Amino acid sequence: MATAQARLVSVNLAHVIDNPSHTYRGHRDTKPPKTGIDKRPADRPVRLHRLGVDGDTICDTRNHGGPDQAVYAYAVPDLDWWAEQLGAETARRLVPGAFGENLTLDGIEVTNSVIGERWRIGSAELQVASPRIPCSTFAGFLDVAHWVKRFSEAGRPGAYLRVLVDGTVTAGDPVTVLERPAHGFTLAESFRLWHGERELAAKALTAPQLPAELRARAARWLAARDGA
Repeated sequence: MATAQARLVSVNLAHVIDNPSHTYRGHRDTKPPKTGIDKRPADRPVRLHRLGVDGDTICDTRNHGGPDQAVYAYAVPDLDWWAEQLGAETARRLVPGAFGENLTLDGIEVTNSVIGERWRIGSAELQVASPRIPCSTFAGFLDVAHWVKRFSEAGRPGAYLRVLVDGTVTAGDPVTVLERPAHGFTLAESFRLWHGERELAAKALTAPQLPAELRARAARWLAARDGA
């Protein structure tokens, strides 16, 4: 199930900076004072493991990290799409790492990947777990007006990945799809479910690989519907 053109464009690691959410367009919140969202391409092989990426930094451990969010991946076509949409609205160049992703991928479907889909990159085996939910740190980092709303409406969230088999990845590695679950519940659909599209709840529960929090939300909505 390999895709000939699919490859890892870059592996990106955190450059820790002051958290821009605290000064984003007058916004104030309780995010940690530092953030690792500023990811920059590594010039060496990087080890992936169950709880994350060697050499990376997660400052907001309350909302990020853990087995279901061990690695964040984003696709080059989606970065290019955003670069065209935003133009001069952001001073940041939308290059690999610009969205805080650990892995920048090309030639493989990310948004329409299936929850539970397994990929091999380098010697690591990864599994699509859930979409990225935008936050004020992300908004402050790009410094784009109404960014959380715009990112959500665009439906190009990128994928949080589990690490099923620890391994080393290097820019240029091929990406091979090992398995695509038959339930067909996609990352894009899970993103829409998270944002309230409740008619997707029944389909979501056919995906056993969905993280517990989203499964529980889907189950509550389905129970409320059936009890009405």
